[in-house]
Amino acid sequence: MIINLLNLFFPKVCLSCQNYLTDNEVHICTSCRHQLPLTNFHFDNENAVHKMMYGRVKLEQATALLHFSKKGRVQRLMHNLKYKGQEVVGQVLGEWLGEELQASEQYKSVDVVVPVPIHPSKLRKRGYNQVAKFGKALAQALNAEYVDSVLLKSKSTATQVFKDRLTRSATVEEGFSLFKPEIIKGKHILLVDDIITTGSTLEACSQALLKAKDVKLSIATMAITD
Repeated sequence: MIINLLNLFFPKVCLSCQNYLTDNEVHICTSCRHQLPLTNFHFDNENAVHKMMYGRVKLEQATALLHFSKKGRVQRLMHNLKYKGQEVVGQVLGEWLGEELQASEQYKSVDVVVPVPIHPSKLRKRGYNQVAKFGKALAQALNAEYVDSVLLKSKSTATQVFKDRLTRSATVEEGFSLFKPEIIKGKHILLVDDIITTGSTLEACSQALLKAKDVKLSIATMAITD
């Protein structure tokens, strides 16, 4: 009764399409859940993320949950996550992908989940790292440790989506550093981010993480740009 009254005066809306949710829907409406463009990359070792990073970083596995396109449902989700304080988007997508990865033998060896960090100035302004809840949900699903203290961002950069690869690479080069590498020594690391566009940010983060001794590296993102 109380919940129904709350929904009456403070109706919950879908994080993607902004339509009102029914009593049986949580965060994302049934229509959007069926229409969100899943990649199913984790069932294909020769997927687009792997191909994008080939020759740049040695990876064990690589995946992305959703396809990202301009003005689409996924872009609205990412906008709400990054600019509207809707951290729950990351949690929902992390739980969704985590359930998928639980069924994959390739990801069962993951020991540590590490998020792509944001610069302290941006963290103070936004109040949160938009990748944090996504990473924590994946860590829980994979029975892994969530560690956000080993990878640091030393240079603040503007939003990188839709920049060409050369511009983006020059912008993010040497922007990340490794702190206390002994924490991840000998571990299989799952590096997580929100969107992979050209792969330059993940490449820079990967190069930093691979300076630790005897580590293996995989990548998982919420979305990949088409």
